[in-house]
This record gives sequence, C-alpha cells and structure tokens, in this order.
Amino acid sequence: MVDLKGQFSSIEKEVMERIQSVISTASFIQGQEVKSFETALADLGHVDFCISCANGTDALQLSLMALDLKPGDEVLVPAFTYIAPVEAIALLQLKPVFIDVDAETFNMDTDKIEAAITDRTKAIIVVHLYGQCAHMEKVLSLASLHGLYIIEDNAQSIESEYLLSNGLSIKAGTIGDIGTTSFFPSKNLGAYGDGGAVLTKDEKWAKTIRAMANHGQEEKYIHHTIGINSRLDSIQAAILNVKLKYLTLYTATRQRAAALYDEQLKGIAELQLPFRAPYSTHVFHQYTIKVTRRNELQQYLIGKGIASMIYYPFPAHLQPAYSYLNYKKGDFPMAENLCDQVLSLPIHSESNEEDISYICQTIRAFYQHG
Repeated sequence: MVDLKGQFSSIEKEVMERIQSVISTASFIQGQEVKSFETALADLGHVDFCISCANGTDALQLSLMALDLKPGDEVLVPAFTYIAPVEAIALLQLKPVFIDVDAETFNMDTDKIEAAITDRTKAIIVVHLYGQCAHMEKVLSLASLHGLYIIEDNAQSIESEYLLSNGLSIKAGTIGDIGTTSFFPSKNLGAYGDGGAVLTKDEKWAKTIRAMANHGQEEKYIHHTIGINSRLDSIQAAILNVKLKYLTLYTATRQRAAALYDEQLKGIAELQLPFRAPYSTHVFHQYTIKVTRRNELQQYLIGKGIASMIYYPFPAHLQPAYSYLNYKKGDFPMAENLCDQVLSLPIHSESNEEDISYICQTIRAFYQHG
C-alpha cells in the first residue's frame, strides 16, 4: 500500500547523516533532534506548543488526561474509525458515545452530534479520516454552546486545511482545543518506528501534557501529577526532521495520484469515488472508494498482484471489547454500511501513472466482465 523503500532511497543520505549524528552524540532521549522537530511541527500548524510522544494513541490518552475528566464522563467519538480514540477513552474509565458518520466524507456526521449530548458529555474526539477534515465549524459551534472540549485525531490528515466560512483557512489538528497525530511508518509523515505528537495553543495544557508524558514530573524527581512514560526518541525525531522538509512534496504527489484515479475510474456505476468536501483540502492518506461486491473485487485484485486494504471492516460500536456499552447492529447504519463497502487503493509519495493505470484497468475489467 506504501512504498517506504522507494521513498527512503530518495532521502537516504540525509536520513543516515542525521541518524549518525544522534549516535555520535549519544543523545538518544529528549535530544536536540526532538526539540527541533517539535518546533518545526508547531510552526507547520501555526501553534505555540508541540509535545512529542511515543505514538498516536498515547497522544490521544495524554490529551484526555489533561482535561481532568472524571470516570463515567462521556466523550463523543465516530462509530467509523480506527479503534485508538475509543481505546483511549475507555482506558481512562470514561464512556465512549458513538456518532454515526456522513455518507459522503465518512467523517463524523455533525448533524447527529447534538442529540447525543447529555449532562455527562464533556468532550468530542473528531477524527479527520482518510486525509480531509470533518465539518469543524458545526463542531465548534456545538462545543461552545454546550461547554465541551474538542480533541482532533489528525493521524491521517496532517497538512490538510479547513476552509472557514469567512474565507480563512486553518490546519487540521489545530482547530479545536488539542490536536493529536501519529508518525506510524505508513502515515503521510511517518517515522521508521512509532511516534506521535500533541499540538495546542494553550500553554497550561501544553505544560500539563509535557509533564504527564514524562511520569508527571515538571522537574526531575518531583511528580505533581500521575503520568506515563511516552517519549519520541531522538533517532525517530531525526528521521522526521528530514521527512518534514518533503511533506508538501509528498502531499502533492498523493493529490496528483488521486486525480489520476478519479479520471480513470469515473463512470463505473458500481463505484463511488472519494468525495472532496468544499470546506477542506484532501491530503489522501488513503484513496478510499465505496464499491459493490467489495470482497470479490479485493480477491480479484490480489490475483492480479494489486494490494488493497479495508479501513475498516468492523464498526467501533460492534467490537467485542466494547460490548459492555450495549450497542447493537443497526444503531449506526452508515458506519456499518461503510464497513461492508469501502476499499482503499495504493497511494503514496512514490505513486506513478503506470501503476495507477494498471490498477484502474483491472478494476474496470472486474466490473465489465466479473
């Protein structure tokens, strides 16, 4: 699905020089590479504070911890998502409350949020899925009206921009109170191991989250809060410092690849192309189509040497681990429908026209003759 080897070949010299520098100085934990990366990522998002951590799930947990919520408090989260935000909510003894998703963008359906709000609702985790923003102005309005915190899970949409109705734009992950991201290797900005970060404009939250990520200590051996051990190591930061310079180029390549897919797949009645929301740019972490006979198509592609992935085959509310919440099949029909019909095609920083043409021709052949 991604060509990490091909990407590495184009930046190998820079990456290896930065890694060697870390090894030479033996500054493996919280070194200068980490500090430089945090500054650069904060600058990218036009925010004051970036706190790196061990992975994207930790970033979500740390963000929730900083809000000082109480066991049983409710946090709204989309029913169609990777499980990480749900997991972070549950681990802190908070209650996940699922919201169905929009039929076009597959992001949280903002028209369904207000009906789910109770006097125990304290926060909303908005997931910017597949590479474009959820409809944030509606979320901001509801959060203001009901006094709710907003956490953005921006693991899939780094560098995407939300277009405000006043004509201004703002980076995904910097719109709500706290934004999180992941540097899992397959992400648009991926490390060569795990990594994550939290972004915020609020100095108090930034200070709290940084302490919580370091065993709850603001100064060595003095633990003012209960924390965890979650750090981005210097070698991963060194790699990310190199790759961050190329993020805009990587994004442009993905967008060109998506345009090629659009052109060559249009007109197939059994296939729905990815929707572009007018209020968001799309950075195409995934190029996800909605199709009939999805499983048959996937097997056909495998037979032709073409990779594809299903993100995600099971809705969050029907996962066995969350059966205690007493949701049932049919509660969130759009999320359940998507789990049966979505299919993500290869798209990455090394995508080329020849490969995309072969994939599209193969899909057309399936629906013409399958």
